[in-house]
Amino acid sequence: MNELYPLKFNPVFKEKIWGGDKIHTVFGMDYAPLANCGEAWVLSGYGDEISVVNNGFLAENQLDELIDIYMGDLVGEAVFEKYGTQFPLLIKILNASDWLSIQVHPDDTLAQSRHDDSGKTEMWYVAAAEPGAELISGFNQAMSAPLYLSHLRNGSIKEIMNYEKVQKGDVYYIPAGRVHAIGPGLLIFEIQQSSDLTYRIYDFDRVDAHGVSRELHTDLALAALDFAKQDVYKSEYPHEINKTVPVVESTYFNTSLIHFDVPVIKDYSGLDSFVILQCAEGKCTVEYEGGQESLKAGEVMLIPAIMENIRIVPLMESKILEVYCPQK
Repeated sequence: MNELYPLKFNPVFKEKIWGGDKIHTVFGMDYAPLANCGEAWVLSGYGDEISVVNNGFLAENQLDELIDIYMGDLVGEAVFEKYGTQFPLLIKILNASDWLSIQVHPDDTLAQSRHDDSGKTEMWYVAAAEPGAELISGFNQAMSAPLYLSHLRNGSIKEIMNYEKVQKGDVYYIPAGRVHAIGPGLLIFEIQQSSDLTYRIYDFDRVDAHGVSRELHTDLALAALDFAKQDVYKSEYPHEINKTVPVVESTYFNTSLIHFDVPVIKDYSGLDSFVILQCAEGKCTVEYEGGQESLKAGEVMLIPAIMENIRIVPLMESKILEVYCPQK
């Protein structure tokens, strides 16, 4: 059996009613013949959208097939024991030219009982933001189910949302149950559980080309919502160069930011997990025993769990999101 190596994948592009063009204009990805691209699924083992390798001798193979063959060598022994051939994370790039629906995702317990699926906890890293761009994360006041429903029914649901002005580099952790929405002018990296379960609460009274509104999920959302108000919704982290800076730690994924302009040596021998490298800015080369692979802004690379040491060499000042499954 040939040795595993850093894997790259073909994105899956999705046109959306709220989609924009920045996935092409910023990252150079060609989503033709779609009119826009709201979502690029850049690493997925979910449903029918299984990522296909596009580099090296494993090109044209699907991610689930490779997990079935390489098992713990690819994803980590603990990860394979827990998830089997189901890749546990889904990595997307989102671009909005209009508001996404105000929505909520169920947690594991609710998703399992209702849909025989995983819940959806996620995080957002803002790759680009037009001036004045906003998003919604959580409620702006103490909330209860009856009060929430009264606002929903009288058309004032937007008034109880927590709006955040955002800029490039901001991070928001969105646990299952937290109401949220992305606003226009945002380009976002989304790291999440391998699930696409979404309960749509409010869709800004939009209709499609045929005058049809998208389905709302009022009853389903009610049991999923966390009504607690948080003091702070944005995830703060130190902005340092040539260090690996932890950004989000959760039950499902840990994410760090590497902002660097000199080579970075990574030792993953202490992890029992694959590592995902998502290039947010710049361009670099990932060197490993046996070769090297290039990585540029917008691209994702999967480092197999068996690969303990790599060297990341910047070709210009770069930023990389480093993601893996926690060891607990």
